[in-house]
Amino acid sequence: MAALTHDTNGHHEAHAHEDEGFVSKYIFSYDHKMISKQYLITAIFMGIVAMMLSILFRIQLAWPGESSDFLSMFLGERWAPGGIMKENMYLGLVTIHGTIMVFFLLTGGLSGIFSNLLIPFQIGARDMASGFMNMLSYWLFFISSIIMLTSLFIETGPAMGGWTIYPPLSALPQAIEGSGLGMILWLSSMAIFIASSLMGSLNYIVTVLNLRTKGMTMSRMPLTVWAFFITAIIGVLSFPVLLSAVLLLTMDRVLGTSFYLSDIIINGEMLENHGGSPVLYQHLFWFLGHPEVYIVLLPALGLSSEVISTNSRKPIFGYRAMIGSLIAIGFLSFIVWAHHMFVTGMNPFLGSVFVFTTLLITIPSAVKVFNYLTTLWKGSLIFTPAMLFAVGLVSSFITGGVTGIILADSALDIMVHDTYFVVAHFHVVMGLSAVFGMFAGVYHWFPRMYGRMLNTRLGYLHFWMTIIGAYGVFFPMHFVGIAGAPRRYYDNSVFNEFDTVAHDMIFDLNVIITYFAIFAAIGQGVFLFNFFYSVFRGPKSVQNPWKSNTLEWTSPVEPIHGNWHGELPTVHRWPYDYSKPGAEDDFIPQNVPLKDGEEEH
Repeated sequence: MAALTHDTNGHHEAHAHEDEGFVSKYIFSYDHKMISKQYLITAIFMGIVAMMLSILFRIQLAWPGESSDFLSMFLGERWAPGGIMKENMYLGLVTIHGTIMVFFLLTGGLSGIFSNLLIPFQIGARDMASGFMNMLSYWLFFISSIIMLTSLFIETGPAMGGWTIYPPLSALPQAIEGSGLGMILWLSSMAIFIASSLMGSLNYIVTVLNLRTKGMTMSRMPLTVWAFFITAIIGVLSFPVLLSAVLLLTMDRVLGTSFYLSDIIINGEMLENHGGSPVLYQHLFWFLGHPEVYIVLLPALGLSSEVISTNSRKPIFGYRAMIGSLIAIGFLSFIVWAHHMFVTGMNPFLGSVFVFTTLLITIPSAVKVFNYLTTLWKGSLIFTPAMLFAVGLVSSFITGGVTGIILADSALDIMVHDTYFVVAHFHVVMGLSAVFGMFAGVYHWFPRMYGRMLNTRLGYLHFWMTIIGAYGVFFPMHFVGIAGAPRRYYDNSVFNEFDTVAHDMIFDLNVIITYFAIFAAIGQGVFLFNFFYSVFRGPKSVQNPWKSNTLEWTSPVEPIHGNWHGELPTVHRWPYDYSKPGAEDDFIPQNVPLKDGEEEH
């Protein structure tokens, strides 16, 4: 598709918005840069909440049955009488922690921040295709976040079915305290979140296809934009399936249908529901749930591609192979979902098909890893905080991928299914990798967002505290799972009844994990101080502090509506002309014309 010049707003765009009021500029803004900041601040707040929830239930796992003033302060007598957490609230904390991290931080947050910031900048557009839809998608995301947080403060507690919300626990209001109003709030929040995600994704797709500046062909787009583009396509195809799952679950709860319920007995009473199957919900949920892994991962990988190439002062290795791997991952992510369901009694032959497709997706993932390593090899490495987090992503992606091969094999998966081995795996491969990618993006593009620089020394301290704390939490967790500890158990003391050795190991490791979790949380405090201090007091940035090639660094440091004064930049080359033989500098921005006789790349 030929690139289209987006100049529909004309040159007057920069002047027409100078007299914007506070509300239209900072709250109900149509400007992609401001919306990106709104997503960033909201995601930071949601991340803090999720981190605090994890500390609370880690304290319970490390010292079960012991009174804690910390738990009393945050949970009160209702949920922590005498400083001892109630069983139901433990499930509630785990549920909301997982929901916030997966959906509100790593899905809505990561894509909302960087797709909004970088897509118009890096393709040379003045803004998103629809500023109104962009603004609306953020405010739906914000409303969804408020509803989810509100469920923490209601009398019966938040949803308590795990972040996957499996029926029948989630479908029967009388099943557990959190299956009442808390579950209704969870379902309402997710329905609004899905609407927000679909609006945003459609906007990203249309913007990439239609608003590229002159010369910005698809083969000249940065890998960041390719990653956001593929991610948006995955979201548009998969999120409606989760919406259908949520609607059917709501109908089972409210209208008395039986999509997921059959032959249920509660308190000696046989319910009238017949013919449904909770496995149907699992199919619908994981048809979104596994593409969701890559909705979270691909933007982080795209951000790291840009950071690694820039700070290696080398062209990204295998540009077309990287694009091909993104497309392959996007396609294969839709045909691997049932590896989450090997223990549901599926036909072994069907299980072997999903084993094959799951192992197949490791090939494009490995292509990305090897291309990162080859880009780093013999590069003139500059270890900025962003570069450290990008390399940390490569590390965690490899570590988590190795354990993923174990879980991809149905025979092995059955042995560790629903244990802490699974928790450790997906936290490393999805949680850590995506969080590292997000931090890499924040450190690298902070000057573009705020016109100021973050403190580098605090950035180094933040990185080392984060990676040491993260591996200290999740590496031992694999051994907790191998010892047989099931996930979401409130108290593992029962192991002492039949396996003292396993009990002692699980108990000791849980204490170690909790200390590392607290250490990592303190590290995030370093980041928060650095971030908010630098927004107001950080040293002012130059226009192109990293000597990067992409178009966002050709825009003025002071944010203007429309991104560029006058004409939009024209693109003449790909985005990775670093250390090009014969060039005067080790970087050449995309808007610099080719010299006579110069090959593009």
